[in-house]
Amino acid sequence: MNTPFLWHNGRIKPWSEANVHVSTHALHYGSSVFEGERVYATPNGPAYFRLADHTRRLFESARVYEIDVGYGEAEIDAACHEVIRANGLQSAYVRPIVFRGAGGLGVLAKPGAPVDVAIMAMEWGAYLGDAAERGADVCVSSWHRPAPNTIPSWAKAGGNYLSSQLIGMEARRGGYDEGIALGVNGMLSEGAGENLFLVKRGKLLTPPSSAGILAGITRDSVLALAADLGIAVEERDLPREALYTADEVFMTGTAAEITPVRSVDRKPVGNGKPGEITRALRGAFFGLFDGRTADKWGWLDVVDATHSGQASVASALDFRAHGRAQEMTLEASA
Repeated sequence: MNTPFLWHNGRIKPWSEANVHVSTHALHYGSSVFEGERVYATPNGPAYFRLADHTRRLFESARVYEIDVGYGEAEIDAACHEVIRANGLQSAYVRPIVFRGAGGLGVLAKPGAPVDVAIMAMEWGAYLGDAAERGADVCVSSWHRPAPNTIPSWAKAGGNYLSSQLIGMEARRGGYDEGIALGVNGMLSEGAGENLFLVKRGKLLTPPSSAGILAGITRDSVLALAADLGIAVEERDLPREALYTADEVFMTGTAAEITPVRSVDRKPVGNGKPGEITRALRGAFFGLFDGRTADKWGWLDVVDATHSGQASVASALDFRAHGRAQEMTLEASA
């Protein structure tokens, strides 16, 4: 899975040289925010899908937890492009992450403690394997999502995914591809790492953004594509039994893309195969990358293979905000 290079604290470096100290605050307390992004091979070359939206959410997540990224959004976008060029990738899964570094072993990091920023890119296929084509077998988890006033679900923070791990591990132990969580009110929330959609009598239904979900960028894309296809959409609270009576179910996410669900708690969804609306939305989504669907929203950001200016930008930035992390002593973090 590893690629030769990544971007770390302002410059491209070999994958093996991107190290952090064991006293790193994020390792002990989950103080990280991150994004998952896709680069697709298109007729115009490798292109990010909604890069600016992902970067904006990264900064919004950091703002919630009062983490100073230390770079501007345009600089992070440029670095994302650079890591694709450095590795010569045509398609990739990209992971920018911002985390509190070696800032002391207290719940609150010491004032002036370093913040690390890294961007990894790797080749990665379908998140749920062949379930993306055949349809996933999922279960409703016994683990629920936390209440909205406990951990902010709109922030894509590392600590949030402890809940996802419990949901996913329970599902795998039961022989399922993925698990679905209920919210604090007992209504449907989301999958371990995906948003949730149902189809009933030709209408697309999805839990609202207030249901303890991450307001997914792929989710938002599906809502736009559905409107473009003339598919009615309703965002509302949905009970668990809606899964058992739905004509179609699918899950969305940057990693999962649009994955149909063929069974819930071993009850078949519809005829047990991807339904008509699911297939239409998948076709429109993947059509963005081969030219069958016009990118009227400006979602694609082509990586310019000839651009080389990022190296000088990285050199200038290297110690501007993050050089402290390279020079921190063990005494300073004790």
